[in-house]
Amino acid sequence: MEDIEDLLAGSGSATPPGFRLPLAAAVGVGVGVGSKRNKLSSSPSPAIPGTQTIYIKTFGCSHNQSDSEYMAGQLSAFGYSLSDNPDQADLWLINTCTVKSPSQSAMDTIITKGKSSNKPLVVAGCVPQGSRYLKELEGISIVGVQQIDRVVEIVEETLKGHEVRLLTRKTLPALDLPKVRKNKFVEILPINVGCLGACTYCKTKHARGHLGSYTIDSLVGRVKSVISDGVKEIWLSSEDTGAYGRDIGVNLPTLLKALVEELPADASTMLRIGMTNPPYILEHLKEIAEILRHPCVYSFLHVPVQSGSDTVLTAMNREYTVSEFRTVVDTLTELVPEMQIATDIICGFPGETDEDFVQTVDLVKDYKFPQVHISQFYPRPGTPAARMKKVPSNVVKRRSRELTNVFESFTPYSGMEGKVERIWITDIASDGIHLVGHTKGYIQVLVLAPDHMLGASAMAKITSVGRWSVFGEVIETIDHVSDSKALNKLVPDRDLHSLCVNPAKPGGFSEDPESCACGSDICCSIDKSDASRGNAVQQNQNNRNLVGWILRKREHLHKKVESELASGSVKKHERKMKKWDFVDKVLLGGISISIFTIIALVAALAFRVIWSQ
Repeated sequence: MEDIEDLLAGSGSATPPGFRLPLAAAVGVGVGVGSKRNKLSSSPSPAIPGTQTIYIKTFGCSHNQSDSEYMAGQLSAFGYSLSDNPDQADLWLINTCTVKSPSQSAMDTIITKGKSSNKPLVVAGCVPQGSRYLKELEGISIVGVQQIDRVVEIVEETLKGHEVRLLTRKTLPALDLPKVRKNKFVEILPINVGCLGACTYCKTKHARGHLGSYTIDSLVGRVKSVISDGVKEIWLSSEDTGAYGRDIGVNLPTLLKALVEELPADASTMLRIGMTNPPYILEHLKEIAEILRHPCVYSFLHVPVQSGSDTVLTAMNREYTVSEFRTVVDTLTELVPEMQIATDIICGFPGETDEDFVQTVDLVKDYKFPQVHISQFYPRPGTPAARMKKVPSNVVKRRSRELTNVFESFTPYSGMEGKVERIWITDIASDGIHLVGHTKGYIQVLVLAPDHMLGASAMAKITSVGRWSVFGEVIETIDHVSDSKALNKLVPDRDLHSLCVNPAKPGGFSEDPESCACGSDICCSIDKSDASRGNAVQQNQNNRNLVGWILRKREHLHKKVESELASGSVKKHERKMKKWDFVDKVLLGGISISIFTIIALVAALAFRVIWSQ
């Protein structure tokens, strides 16, 4: 079936809209988050393109987040203002996820709200690409996943009152489009779109299509560019990283070797390999392990298993066995020091028996994964699994709760107290007090440090541990003085590995948001965490001076710290009270001086009044 292309509705004219591309001079790589992004401006006239304010809401995986950043960059380059406040925006751009029913329900809710507020709407992402005829999309402009480079045209025409639909799959969007990153230190780099699988429950394949890989040269060029922009973490993202290059005659290890050669030798910029399904890395395990040992690559990998039962895996059409998954985990754990592996589980897949579920629980217990994304099965319209006999919902919920309880009983960070780790600091915690860093194994470390530490690397002593992250104290900042490229030879053993990092300890937790049920990397409603991050940034800006830093340190020592991960899950960490330490004395002295000053002023004022009478 052919896609709808350039369809104009409700314009009263048979002439297609006169689409206009952005001015070439206005388009550049690395458009920053400047005053135009954060400042709301009223629209002088709807007849003048590029003067309005756009609100962008993103659901889904890191690939979707990258698409939103590219669309934001193009709109900003054309002159549009970007706002996190939907009420003050002139148009809403909604980037959607089709993996789970809750994500699509959230899309329906925001569309309804936009319509009731008379906001022009543009819907992008996997939902319109995979389900273009949804009733909820009637009368709304939509843009496909491979048409994001035309977002300016679509927004311009929608603001004129036209309905535009661009869904035809074409060549991959260029990687050097303007981009506005949610986090200026993190580049989400899509290396391919689509996948080679045919999972019976997955709707994403309907939207993203068959595998399409970017060339190695284009990806190397993008890495060079973002490093020069000051990026400190590069996330390789796709629907299946392990399948990279099979459509163009190359493979993932070849790409990774080319990329690490471009990374600074001082490990000031780190590479994180995205989600990969087991079938496509089995033949490259030793090469992948060699790359994961590299000082500039996080020793972390997301490998979805989905079930511990071969019977269920066959029904899912996952194309591997539990034994093959174990081979992946065992090999990487053996060959990569301090290796951390995250996985996904779907509870209640059609046909899953109690015995199948027990096998899944046993698998999780065997490996005690530090991070498991647990999902209940959601039937997606148009997929083979939607026609299969369902497990009763009460059974699905019970199994999900049971597996969650098993997972949460693990203590992956025990024994880390007192250890010194190298961390890379790239974000502000949602409490507005801590900065967020990660170890070589991508364990999240929350530290108290000034804002200028963002984007830096440091040695940190782990002071306490929790279930979901650890707390640390910065003891030394690492100066990055080398501009040379990373070592051409990958790291064969522990000795060279230790040049750039102190060994991380067993256990770790990625700050990735919730993973897609299909295994796609980092699936969640990203804007929820971004909104929290925005509030954290604003609060942190008020604490830049010395007094603010002292108050932040006291908060860490004397209050319960509520720290929300990037996934939006909120976990509490309690810090024991200390008696009359240095910070206490400083604050007590300051308070005392303030009280005495106020009393003196009041007394002087009263004396003056009495004297005047």
